[in-house]
Amino acid sequence: MHAQFALLLDRRQRAWNRSMVSLATVLAIVIACWYYVGLFDAERLGEGIPSLASLVGEMFPPNFSQAGSWVKPLLDTLAMSVAGTAVAVLLSLPLAVLAARNTTPHPLVYQCARGLLNGLRSIPELIMGIVFVAAVGFGALPGVLALGLHSVGMVGKFFAEAIEHADRAPVEAARAAGCSPLQVIFHGILPQVLPQMADTAIYRWEYNFRASTVMGMVGAGGIGFELMGSLRIMQYTDVSAILIVILVMVSLVDALSAFLRRTFK
Repeated sequence: MHAQFALLLDRRQRAWNRSMVSLATVLAIVIACWYYVGLFDAERLGEGIPSLASLVGEMFPPNFSQAGSWVKPLLDTLAMSVAGTAVAVLLSLPLAVLAARNTTPHPLVYQCARGLLNGLRSIPELIMGIVFVAAVGFGALPGVLALGLHSVGMVGKFFAEAIEHADRAPVEAARAAGCSPLQVIFHGILPQVLPQMADTAIYRWEYNFRASTVMGMVGAGGIGFELMGSLRIMQYTDVSAILIVILVMVSLVDALSAFLRRTFK
């Protein structure tokens, strides 16, 4: 009995030592990255404080005199985020089925679907925005395309992982009842993962609203276009006002997304 207790303590000690070594390694990497990017350069950071304080001073008081002209760009931004998220969800559903090990028809299809999701996720939405602006012109359309395709990479990945972690019992029951592979997906898997998919879609919409404000800076319309215009002519009081409006809208979108998540649970 004493020998078993000692063996258990020894295993726990080894596990603790491994955890400490892993933690120390991660901390060392983080500190090395901080040093590499200059976070320990106190002189440089100190020199930047007066410039930052001066810039912030120029942003006050916020100028809301042009607020009426920001309504349409805000609506464009909101519509862009909703449309882009809807495109992402519609494209992600079939890709997720192909990219999940328990539903893909063939390992090669699995690898291709995963590769496509990785590729879409690796290209920043700003780069996609520039490409689509060059392809289809200025406005909300290139923003929707960029946000939608970029979001597919992340949304599809989360959808696929949700499908892979679905309980096998309903799946086996559906197969035993003679259901086709498509019926197994619709009756054995989707009812289990729909709440997770809804959560993912809502979170992505929240993210896409923030991202769509940046898309305007590359000519994709929305409130970001107004923000970039004010920055170019150094109207910092307008910049601060637009940032406050964006903050209010982001807070409203966050509250709405929290309500929707409670509704879908």
